[in-house]
Amino acid sequence: MSDIPAREAKVYMQAARRLPVTIVRGQGTYVWDDTGKDYLDFVAGIAVVSLGHANPGLAETIARQAHTLITVSNIFYTEPQTELAELLTEHSALDRVFFANSGAEANEGAIKLARKWGNMHKNGAFEIISANNSFHGRTMATVSATGTPRYREPFGPQLPGFIFVDFDNIDAIKAATNDRTVAILLEPVQGEGGINVPGSDYLRQVRAWCDEQHLLLILDEVQTGMGRTGSLWAYEQMGIEPDIMTSAKGLGGGVPIGAVLAKEHAAVFEPGDHGNTFGGNPLATAAGTYVLRQLLEGGVLDNVRARSEQLRQRLEGLVDRHELVRGVRGRGLLLGLELHKEVAGDVVLAGLRSGILLNAVRPDVVRMMPPLTITEDDVDRGVERLEAAIREVAAK
Repeated sequence: MSDIPAREAKVYMQAARRLPVTIVRGQGTYVWDDTGKDYLDFVAGIAVVSLGHANPGLAETIARQAHTLITVSNIFYTEPQTELAELLTEHSALDRVFFANSGAEANEGAIKLARKWGNMHKNGAFEIISANNSFHGRTMATVSATGTPRYREPFGPQLPGFIFVDFDNIDAIKAATNDRTVAILLEPVQGEGGINVPGSDYLRQVRAWCDEQHLLLILDEVQTGMGRTGSLWAYEQMGIEPDIMTSAKGLGGGVPIGAVLAKEHAAVFEPGDHGNTFGGNPLATAAGTYVLRQLLEGGVLDNVRARSEQLRQRLEGLVDRHELVRGVRGRGLLLGLELHKEVAGDVVLAGLRSGILLNAVRPDVVRMMPPLTITEDDVDRGVERLEAAIREVAAK
């Protein structure tokens, strides 16, 4: 056993509740700890490792770009940045891109875009309607926009201008709209909130309300985008288009990158309005280009849909066999296993013993978001290891 936890405790700010595992390497859907034990990774860096660990093509792309040009200032043009921007706009409903380093930074850019647009086109309107149980990041603006009090309240007073309403409730949005409202900010599926999937008409109703009231619709696709829900973007399944959209997590396959995308009418940044030292650097954008091409041309989206159906069926089998398990929710390879008791943390710890990495997104919900390249055999093995964990917890 390594001494990493003891060393870390002396020097690192304790902002994360770490699990008692030191991971030293990965391959595909597997990772190994410092004792040599293997785990099926159903966390994937919180929906980040889209092509699996140590993907050979991605590693080769990163190495080649690192030997060529890692970064330059954004006061210069680079080919990798332009190529990824072209791909993203070609394969989305948005027209322009700005690159950042994370989902929080992308959402920060979206908030700034909306506020400037409000100053230009809505008499200084600046309020953004967000949803309860949402999660949009940990910067001051994005934590202020997050509809989960335990994330917001330790850092008060928050940035003003955010109104919270219940998710999947169009009447609540209508009631909250006023002359100061400039935008509505939503996740197509709430990830950190517990894998909450709205009704089939919800986003269409929100889109219609935005059109009627001259508001911007901002979709946070940091977790749901880049193939995670079975289509490149989750909004494609909802029958609508956003005015602004954010992406990150799976975009770089593990390399830090974020993006804020906007339709032409909402892309109101001018030189000097926004900036980023590392955002859109050649290394990260080369990685993003490789990942996106694999999703578009490498059969990854087909695999997501097939493996999602398989995983959901296997998980629903657990509902039939175990009193502890209540149901399954989510889309694509972003699924939550609902429990009858608040023991999700216990299932995660038992999963470590049975050899699977899981995430307790809520006390009664275990979140699963494996690499999009997960194989049929690994889905079966993963559910077997998950079932072993459930048996262990249920026996207590």
